[in-house]
Amino acid sequence: MNRPSQHAISSQVKIALEEDLGGTIDINNDITACLIDADTHAQAKVITREACTICGVDWVNETFTQIDPEVEITWLVKDGDQTDAGSTLFSVAGNARAILTAERTALNFLQTLSGTATITAKYAKLLAHTDTQILDTRKTLPGMRLAQKYAVQCGGGKNHRIGLFDAYLIKENHIAACGSIPNAISKARQLNPQKPVEVEVENLDQLHQAIDAKADIIMLDNFTNEQIQQAVDINQGRSKLEVSGNITDERLASLSKLGVNYVSSGALTKHVQAIDLSLRLNIKP
Repeated sequence: MNRPSQHAISSQVKIALEEDLGGTIDINNDITACLIDADTHAQAKVITREACTICGVDWVNETFTQIDPEVEITWLVKDGDQTDAGSTLFSVAGNARAILTAERTALNFLQTLSGTATITAKYAKLLAHTDTQILDTRKTLPGMRLAQKYAVQCGGGKNHRIGLFDAYLIKENHIAACGSIPNAISKARQLNPQKPVEVEVENLDQLHQAIDAKADIIMLDNFTNEQIQQAVDINQGRSKLEVSGNITDERLASLSKLGVNYVSSGALTKHVQAIDLSLRLNIKP
């Protein structure tokens, strides 16, 4: 996937603004901003207090547009850019009430998506110059799936399946319900022969079964590095291999040397550390 559709972005922003404004996007519902004279104009800039990889430009633009389309935004960065602490990301000019009403929602999107992009960029850098790619998972913030998947791309990562509809991921409970790994894979091929089939295995015996049943991708769940090396030797390139579970900064470097195709990490999207951003307002005389 690439950037979510404008409709998806507009819907996410609308929900967030309605949360903040009591169910209706009405600037008069911001009772604190209404302390400011209605015709007061201001300028503001947003800076980052820490180094980060940027994601969320379109969400910020949409937030200000839904509050007041006359607010002018000037960006100094774009999605995917890496910035230093203290950098100005964008400036805004327009009605002071509108700027302050939109501020928190706009920064919430920007700090969260940039947080995902930043940790992804860190992991991707650790895998640079190897054939191993970093993948995300479905462990995303509710309602933010497409946005966070896009943020992973901005950080140099690759999307796993988007949801339950675009690829098979056959896990322990699916295997038990289907009777066996071969049965599950066979049924998947019958129902949707065009969809990729991935199987999660917990031991080398299951690995053999998945290889023999011609799984497209085999996920090695919580394997030790020694077990992963055994799996690579057994597989001999017949299926793509993915490692999942207990992925840390320190472990990534060692995994990249074992010959696996992918490393997936839920931490990219579920353990989000938002970037520290600040908006500084100046009233225009």
